[in-house]
Amino acid sequence: MTLKKDDAIKGIINDFETMANLVLTQLDYLEEILNSGKLVIPEGIMKEIESNEQTLDKMEIKMSEKIVNTIVLYQPVASDIRKIIACQRMTTNLERIGDYARNISKFITKIENPELFEKMTDIFASMFNISLNMVRKAIISFLNEDKDLAIWTIKNDEEIGALNRKMLQKVISKAPENPDLQKLLTSFITFKEIIQNIERIADHAANIAEAAIYSFEGKDVRHHNLDD
Repeated sequence: MTLKKDDAIKGIINDFETMANLVLTQLDYLEEILNSGKLVIPEGIMKEIESNEQTLDKMEIKMSEKIVNTIVLYQPVASDIRKIIACQRMTTNLERIGDYARNISKFITKIENPELFEKMTDIFASMFNISLNMVRKAIISFLNEDKDLAIWTIKNDEEIGALNRKMLQKVISKAPENPDLQKLLTSFITFKEIIQNIERIADHAANIAEAAIYSFEGKDVRHHNLDD
């Protein structure tokens, strides 16, 4: 029974790692798109992003089933249950990050003002790189039981919020410079949607980091001040 239980838990962790790597692949695609500063995304890349998103949805369901079955069949000890529950929480957040990555890629293709997008690319790329780094470190914090990385991720969530506000101020300041006001305002709305999705990626990275701390310390740090 113990061997089967260990194999089941190992299988869950392996599935989590596979799902995490696929999410990072999605984010890597998006990083290339944002850094290019171009509004046209190759058809092959868009198809890959869509296909990967469907795979992530299926993986989330599969993980949930495995976790429930493992708890019911093998009645793991408290430390193992924490790790399993943390996996469940992180899997949900990974799937949502995948959703936001796909959303951002779609929003980019709807922008009607390429000149303005090019001016904003540095802010987009800066925000996204922070979010991507947060996701990577949150995942590593769980797999390596590294509390420092988890805390770093949670604290950096505030930086993304500050950049969001900075981005909106910069976009608004550009409005008088463009004679085609209708297209400009449409682009502003789309920019805001992109930024909000990038910020949500950072939020979910912080959630993953919180679950990681719970998995190896048994402490629920949600809604708590980490400096206390």
